[in-house]
Amino acid sequence: MSQQLAYVILTPYSLHKSRTGGILSRLITRTGLELVAMRMFAPSAELVNDYASTIVSAHDTQDRKIQEMLRDYVLKNLSPDPTTGIRKRVMMLLFRGDEAVRKVRSVVGNLNPERRVGESIRDTYGDLILDEKGQVKYFEPAVFAAPSTEEADAKLKLWAKFSDADGGILNNVINYQAGEKGERTLVLIKPDNFRFPTGRPGNVIDFFSRTGLYIVGIKILRMSTAQASEFYGPVREVLRAKLKDAIAAKASGILERELGFKIPAGDQKAMGEVLGPLFGDNQFDNIVRFMSGRSPGECPTEKEFNEPGTEKCIALVYEGVNAVNKIRDVLGPTDPSKAPPGSIRREFGSTIMVNAAHASDSLENAVREMGIVKVGDNNFREIIEEFYGVI
Repeated sequence: MSQQLAYVILTPYSLHKSRTGGILSRLITRTGLELVAMRMFAPSAELVNDYASTIVSAHDTQDRKIQEMLRDYVLKNLSPDPTTGIRKRVMMLLFRGDEAVRKVRSVVGNLNPERRVGESIRDTYGDLILDEKGQVKYFEPAVFAAPSTEEADAKLKLWAKFSDADGGILNNVINYQAGEKGERTLVLIKPDNFRFPTGRPGNVIDFFSRTGLYIVGIKILRMSTAQASEFYGPVREVLRAKLKDAIAAKASGILERELGFKIPAGDQKAMGEVLGPLFGDNQFDNIVRFMSGRSPGECPTEKEFNEPGTEKCIALVYEGVNAVNKIRDVLGPTDPSKAPPGSIRREFGSTIMVNAAHASDSLENAVREMGIVKVGDNNFREIIEEFYGVI
């Protein structure tokens, strides 16, 4: 079987109704494909028109009237607001694997006014409602996906072409009421959610949707050892100081059992002064290894230190009023055992390190952390260009 790239486009309505997590969960668990890229778009009129012109296709098994409705939907609902000029938010998901196009389309499903069983994504999140005369009363496709490899190839190349100008971390796409001030914060959905192809990444995003905030940036991130070292750098000195007493008590207990005599408190404290920083550095290396796949000591060359790691994360930028505090409230404290019921870390975390997600704890740290992981970088286009050759 040959590898293929397949896409799914989440409509502005699906994003507005916070259906991102549920849609993502279904695609990951039901296709078994690798999620290789995610990117937010604020489509220009040119991109919308070019994409709409490709919707009606002989390769699509859906009824031509449905295809025409999809085309008209794109022109109306993905175009910038004609009054304010504000662009709509659209999310693109990119999957890779054997028969990727067929598998994705199968999970997405077709639109049919008679279907109400919830088998496909469109059954559950889309709507096609007709009146008693057979006229369309309401239409929402929820997502778009290519019906064939030819269509996928052409449309991916089109979106890649616009992915710098119309994609990345979106600006001026949120309407605020008078007196409201928006904030941005960073979220990382950590590697423990990607050990197996489960719905956990989508489930975590569903929890964050309770905040009422808006996703304005998203990226599949394979954090390099260099990035992880810089990202968690402030934690290093905290660990070196904080762990002195714990490692001193542990080491003293081991030595007392082995040697058969009590170690005085003063000597135990001196032992902590020596072992604490060493243990802190070891714990820091474990964090870096967990996030990137390699600790600094496992990178003998600068190239290995800076190249993308082996572990996968999803990096998201959320925007809205009081964004930092809202996200932190839903996330819960670092230790999952101390997190309240209903928080992400209580539901999905297992240890202080393997705790499902990270979120910036201040606006200043959000700026610092976003500067390190560079959510706006366009690896979406890079993957498409690598797959097809320069486009």
